Amino acid sequence: MFWSFLSDFYFSLLLTQDSRVYRDCPHLTVLVPGCLQACCMAATMVLHGQTAQPLQSSLNAEEGLGVASLSVLFAALTLSSMFLPPIIIKKLGCKWTIAVSMCCYVTYSLGNFYASWYTLIPTSVILGLGGAPLWSAKCTYLTIAGTSYAEKAGKNAKDIINQYFGIFFLVFQTSGVWGNLISSLILSQSSNQGEISEEDLECCGAYDCLTDATNSTGSERPSDSLIYTLVGVYTASGVLAVLLVIIFLDQIKSDQTQTEKEKLKASSFWSTFLATFRHLKDKRQCLLIPLTMYSGFEQAFLAGDYSKSFITCVLGIHYVGYMMICFAAINSLCSLLFGKISQFTGRKLLFALAAILNTGCIITVLLWKPDPKQLAVLFIIPGLWGVSDAVWQTQTNALYGILFEKNKEAAFANYRLWESVGFVIAFAYSTKLQVYIKTYIVLSVLVLSMVTYGAVEYLEAKSSPGTPAAAKKENGGPHSQETHM
Repeated sequence: MFWSFLSDFYFSLLLTQDSRVYRDCPHLTVLVPGCLQACCMAATMVLHGQTAQPLQSSLNAEEGLGVASLSVLFAALTLSSMFLPPIIIKKLGCKWTIAVSMCCYVTYSLGNFYASWYTLIPTSVILGLGGAPLWSAKCTYLTIAGTSYAEKAGKNAKDIINQYFGIFFLVFQTSGVWGNLISSLILSQSSNQGEISEEDLECCGAYDCLTDATNSTGSERPSDSLIYTLVGVYTASGVLAVLLVIIFLDQIKSDQTQTEKEKLKASSFWSTFLATFRHLKDKRQCLLIPLTMYSGFEQAFLAGDYSKSFITCVLGIHYVGYMMICFAAINSLCSLLFGKISQFTGRKLLFALAAILNTGCIITVLLWKPDPKQLAVLFIIPGLWGVSDAVWQTQTNALYGILFEKNKEAAFANYRLWESVGFVIAFAYSTKLQVYIKTYIVLSVLVLSMVTYGAVEYLEAKSSPGTPAAAKKENGGPHSQETHM
């Protein structure tokens, strides 16, 4: 009900502001609300996914099962990103790709009822295979809806796409607030957190002891009954989301923005199959790989390393949810804000802001020794991290949609591919390296990603500065020929 209300409320404002456009183009009354329906249903579905991931490193710490399952999940997501999205989206369309892929999330919830190597690993593979088509379909849906609306309304396509992604990540990150609130309230019922000793504190923070014995009073596994309750809530939300998508989400096809001539040029199976790889011929895509991978590195660091070595170790496992609420709440608000103000500030300024905030948080993590008496600092770091992550998510997705408007499926498949590679690498070394080493790795990838992103902006400015073609491209018109390697 909440997501439907949010959808109706926000787009009622758009309909009021642009009633002439909707009278002239009645199909947009279905297209634009449908775009936020996709956001809302996906956010409801990912309710358990956002919450389960930060808990895995603490909840299933025995033999590294939790982190291993996350590594397998994103490895499967990497493989899925290479092959599945263009094929699935072209065969099923965006709506049914979203619905089928979301069923994979439900299987992951079911696997957590009895967490073991025989349940979590297979369901992680299933979730990984369904994740890339889901996110590619979502990004394609938003880009097509934004471009179509901008053309009919006479607005800048770049600004509309930015707004749509801002709205999506507002709803998406807000779902993390409710999901983590549920987990914290349920898990806190079994918490017996006591006063942590100085000896235990020595094994917390960036220079951790690489053991699972830290803060034994607060990090012990909750009872099975509480875990069943928690996973049951997530599973129910997943089933509900799938039903809502099937019933209410409108179908939208990726060929809506193609000309009749382009429609006649049907791609062969192998052409579609290899679209993700062929897209790497574009130099801009190759230069965006570090930035895309950094999205995986920074999210994995917060969810896996910071949550375990700073929150669970110092305060107890039931505080992980509260930490992620702080992150998700600020992230959701900033996602909407940045999606709106990007048309005034430009994306370069926002990327610079995110880089500065992330660098400040990373330096703090390296130099500061966590203390339960300094509770505010433990929550300020994920809060500021949420501000920067809002930029990485909204602006990077929008950047892909703007640069590669004619190859959306392959472009967003590459986005999920390289972000997943970042996740896989980060989770793979998670149990082998101390936090301070992993922090330096994240910082190094951030610096590299800003350098290569600057190169992309330079190429875009150099290709057609101040020409009519450039202006047309900025407004979502046909793009100039892509720069190839």
